[in-house]
Amino acid sequence: MFPPFGCSPCSDGDWQRHHQERKLRMMRSWRDGLERQIAAVNAAISTLEQQIERDQASSS
Repeated sequence: MFPPFGCSPCSDGDWQRHHQERKLRMMRSWRDGLERQIAAVNAAISTLEQQIERDQASSS
């Protein structure tokens, strides 16, 4: 089996550990991006709820 491009020849255990660490970094990056998106959606929801409450109070 040939090592992936950009990877120096290494033992199977080293390659597997490197692959797992790379996958973990990628998944953490995805999670961080999703957490930022969730925070933005939560802020938008909160703003809309405040606007609705304010509009209901002013129309009463």
